[in-house]
Amino acid sequence: MPQLTISLDLHGKPAVVVGGGRVAARKCLTLIRCGADVTVISPLPATGVQRLVRLALINHLPRNYSEGDLKGAVIVFAATDQPEINRRVASEAAMHGVPVNVADSREFSSFSSPATLRRGELSIAVTTGGSAPALSRRIRKQLAVIYGREYADTVALLGKIREKLLTQNDNRRYNKRILSDLANSPIPELLKNGMPREVEHLILELCGPGFTLDELGMRKETTK
Repeated sequence: MPQLTISLDLHGKPAVVVGGGRVAARKCLTLIRCGADVTVISPLPATGVQRLVRLALINHLPRNYSEGDLKGAVIVFAATDQPEINRRVASEAAMHGVPVNVADSREFSSFSSPATLRRGELSIAVTTGGSAPALSRRIRKQLAVIYGREYADTVALLGKIREKLLTQNDNRRYNKRILSDLANSPIPELLKNGMPREVEHLILELCGPGFTLDELGMRKETTK
């Protein structure tokens, strides 16, 4: 059955991870990057989770899961090595209508986590709906070669240009054309090769005066 792939705003939202092993640590890191308020429930967490606790990046309940622990959560990950506990977590999540992902169990998961490549504000998600996660990871690695770190600067730059265009000009057709031309321009390649002056020239050619890198709040040294 095809799944809906969406991006959730989890900033400041409560998220619960049940389990303390390597899988739980990975889920915590993903949630931390999204700004979630993460609580881990595990009596004896492994090194990865312990480190996050020491850094005060997550909350920790040093005990086994018990019913009621998911109250208020907006997303849940069950990542213990005990299938029965994972099933209980999934059951409570379903009762509260909370999305839950159970490690290594499509049957009890209400969503699957895609393999995600992040470049600043750019996120590329690859999913097989839980059927072949290893293949998703392989494709993500292939995409990482194509979409390098220069795309983080590219997205930030295009975002600044879009914001300024929409503020200064209410001609939607004109703005759409300019933004399309910029998206199809060689800006990523120029940034990758450390050519900020050429980037600036291209932008000024398309957008006109007032769109230098300095005026856009993008210092030249950050785009090298």
